[in-house]
Amino acid sequence: MGIEELKEKALSLPLAPGVYIMRDKNDKPIYVGKAKKLKNRVTQYFQDTASHTPKTRLMVSHVDHFDVIVAASEFEALVLECSLIKRYLPKYNILLKDDKGYPYLRLDMEEPYPKITMVNKLSKDRASYFGPYGSRSVTRNALQALSNALKLPTCGKQFPRDIGKERPCLNYHMGQCEGWCQPSHTQQQYRDRVEEAKQLLSGNYREVSEQIRQQMLAASEGLDFELAASLRDRMNAVQTLGQRQLVTAGSLADTDVIGYAQTEAKACFTVLHFSGGNLLDKDFTVLPIPDDREAAVSSLMKQYYLSRGVAPKVVLLPFPIEDSLLFSQLLEQQLGRKTSLKVPQRGDNVRLVELAVKNAFEEAQRVTSKEEKTSASLIRLGKILSMELPQRIESFDISNISGTDIVASMVVFQCGRPKKSDYKRFKVEGLSGQDDLASMEQVVRRRFLHYQAGDPGFAEAPSMLLIDGGANHAQAARQVLTQLGMSFPVFGMVKDDRHRTRALVTPDGQDIQIDHDPGVFSLVGNIQEETHRFAVTYHRQLRNKRLRYSELDQIEGIGPKRKQELLKTFKSLQGIGSATLPELERILPRDAAMAVYQHFQKKKEG
Repeated sequence: MGIEELKEKALSLPLAPGVYIMRDKNDKPIYVGKAKKLKNRVTQYFQDTASHTPKTRLMVSHVDHFDVIVAASEFEALVLECSLIKRYLPKYNILLKDDKGYPYLRLDMEEPYPKITMVNKLSKDRASYFGPYGSRSVTRNALQALSNALKLPTCGKQFPRDIGKERPCLNYHMGQCEGWCQPSHTQQQYRDRVEEAKQLLSGNYREVSEQIRQQMLAASEGLDFELAASLRDRMNAVQTLGQRQLVTAGSLADTDVIGYAQTEAKACFTVLHFSGGNLLDKDFTVLPIPDDREAAVSSLMKQYYLSRGVAPKVVLLPFPIEDSLLFSQLLEQQLGRKTSLKVPQRGDNVRLVELAVKNAFEEAQRVTSKEEKTSASLIRLGKILSMELPQRIESFDISNISGTDIVASMVVFQCGRPKKSDYKRFKVEGLSGQDDLASMEQVVRRRFLHYQAGDPGFAEAPSMLLIDGGANHAQAARQVLTQLGMSFPVFGMVKDDRHRTRALVTPDGQDIQIDHDPGVFSLVGNIQEETHRFAVTYHRQLRNKRLRYSELDQIEGIGPKRKQELLKTFKSLQGIGSATLPELERILPRDAAMAVYQHFQKKKEG
């Protein structure tokens, strides 16, 4: 279908809640969404496409046709949307990474010799399940830590079938197992030890530690010091294991805190799990910057909790999300637990949200490369200035002191990075005093006359010009371009009281603030600093050269070759002035050496 046909079909939809499925020409679902009123929501996609974000425009450009499913209520539409997203994994929906379920630990205490195993999902049986854990490796690590602390068997032997058949394995000799395969241990002793494991998995590690401590004290009082030492080691192992290493946030957390943050190129959705005020665990997923952060967080939360199969009592949010009440109802229906979603306004909960946001930013920052940051900053700079991506930025600055040695620099940033091979330096000619506007006009004119002539090093056209100075300097540069029959975007760089570029200004005097965007602010600031550095360095070189040679020019008998020899030997004017007459005579004839010596002696005396 064409855009007009799609629009016409959308206008025929009912004003009822439901779900819409955008499909491409191969009938593949590329986006699933829900709506309170299908007609209004779907029509928006095909009306003013110019106002859409780039991602939405791209999605709409691939839509060949769409289907809708009318629902009885908004809640039913929400349930259906979650189901279809999980089923189709549409390309343009924001999807949670690794949304494939989470492993659990299973323990059936009704077995004669219960054993803790890892399973992929819950079953409706008599066993107890603990989890979910973040990944299979995390689950294995938790099980291994638990087995080591309580010296439970991790071998493949079956009890009671294999008891007493063989000698204990290597784990026993390494002190990692109690040797349950030997007849010296009773079934009840084994079950008591597994019960301790169950209590630890339930988060009761303090109670387990205290029980072991009491057993240790009793053994000590009975003078069974070997048993007391063994119990002491087990108690220490349980305490070391602790809550953070073993307790699963999914099953025991009473509060989850959602964090969301983004860098120049990446966003991050983070969940911090708390129990009794203690931080247990963190989950996060990194994604490209979405068009709508509220919609993104809402979508990710649905996928996250429904895939895990558990939810806490309270979820703290960094900002309000759409359908929070419906989502709470969905969790209660699907997971059997009532969850309250809140946006805290004060107190400790605000600080918890700030912590989650900080974690989200750190994760997004960690995976955002320097090139991605620069590229994203360039894209946003282009948007701020209402222009195409500024791939080649040329920046100009004038440097002089009291109108002497007037020079200018042209610095080039290609794709946001300095391109030093294209830097240019100019000596301003024909001006008797300090006139920055006239100097800027001359330099810009010379640069683009070279461009029009196709001279090497000047042949590439800029995307935009940055002029160090205000609107008058930008206007002077634009006037030169107009006179030459050329047109490029021109902006002045306006500094704050700390000499940082706080804004750009058009030749007409319109300020464009950039200090609200850290990435753009940093990029333009780096360009300004590099342009200034390059100009000042050139100015100093010329001034030092002039100063060095002008004073020696005053001395009779000192020509270009003798100047060069003096500076080569003594390195500077100060070195020449400090030289003794015999030292000077080693490189100069006696009369010339005497002239140099007397010149600097008179200078010292004066």
